[in-house]
Amino acid sequence: MTNNNNQPKPDDRSDNIEKLQQMVEDTIANMEASEETLKYSEGEAREQIKAKNERRKDAIQGMKAEMKDEKQDQQM
Repeated sequence: MTNNNNQPKPDDRSDNIEKLQQMVEDTIANMEASEETLKYSEGEAREQIKAKNERRKDAIQGMKAEMKDEKQDQQM
């Protein structure tokens, strides 16, 4: 007897904005913590932290754009 419960979950996007907002806040907190670490870092470690924060900035912009899209979709 086989189990055919491999149905995908329905697409529930009702809380996407809240999840994205939390992700933005968490990313900002991580950036702030790494800025503190920068004070005590030098050389390659310092450059890696700076590069990661740049990627975080890009990610935040992407998340905010996605939040805007979600808001527009919810208004339709």
